[in-house]
Amino acid sequence: MAKYSVWISSLPETVLKPTVAALGNFDGVHLGHRQVIQPILTYPIERSLQGNANRLYSTVVSFSPHPMAFFSGEELPTLTPGDEKVRQLRRMGVDQLVLLPFTRELAGLSPHEFVEEVLVRQLNARFISVGEDFRFGRKRSGDAPMLRTIASEFGIEVKLVELETIAGDRISSSSIRGALGSGDIQSATRMLGRSYDLTGIVVKGQQMGRQLGFPTANLQLPEGKLVPRQGVYAVRVVGNPSATTIMGVMNIGTRPTLNGLTQTIEVHLLDWSGDLYGQSITVELLEFLRGEQKFLSLDDLKHQINLDCTIARERLACAA
Repeated sequence: MAKYSVWISSLPETVLKPTVAALGNFDGVHLGHRQVIQPILTYPIERSLQGNANRLYSTVVSFSPHPMAFFSGEELPTLTPGDEKVRQLRRMGVDQLVLLPFTRELAGLSPHEFVEEVLVRQLNARFISVGEDFRFGRKRSGDAPMLRTIASEFGIEVKLVELETIAGDRISSSSIRGALGSGDIQSATRMLGRSYDLTGIVVKGQQMGRQLGFPTANLQLPEGKLVPRQGVYAVRVVGNPSATTIMGVMNIGTRPTLNGLTQTIEVHLLDWSGDLYGQSITVELLEFLRGEQKFLSLDDLKHQINLDCTIARERLACAA
């Protein structure tokens, strides 16, 4: 059966219905999230011979802004901004992403009102999948077993998915953020089930890297994207005009040796040259090499960059 392209909807009247839905925040679409989403992809979907009259649409339901950001009043950097989340869901085969505007009205709904208003009226849900730690309703007063009980009143089946763990530790978006913040790329990769990546537009910088003999592509990220720990990384670059995968070294930081004041993200491509200005590229983080440093001279900086490239080549060759 042909799948519809994933698309984002925030208005009840534009949602494709009826739905089989996975509920949650799904920031990162990590291995735990995938376990919650998988049941809506394998749920028996009927389709009439005459058309889509009995079509059920696999739907991921999330919230915007993130409830933590709403209640704290502080912006929460995201692992997967909108376009990235859509890209990950499309690869899984999900039909649509529905972003519920997280407002005081939504936050104030009782558990029963949430089921009746959102799941029944807005989504026309026939099947729901949630993690066993799912909370909903006013002051998070509803839990997953309560959701199953209330939903059954409306004939909606609910599946509770066990939490996914690695070596006994729960996989969570906050754990991944913590790992990236400390430069623990290996742990973040294990929890995500893939490399963490930065997708952005290459913009013109001060061209200091070119003057040092190591030209770089300066990456401009979408607003709100979580940036990992400052420092130097071995990376893999995809989505470039040559349609090939290129190995590289990335620096995230303020360039203290050059008296920089603002953070930049610069990627030096190994064994490749060309014009990437204005192009969208994706940089996959493979390994954290070192933290940002201030050197006594430009010669010391150039020596260290050359050493970084040598180390990156060795590590990338082992990872290939």
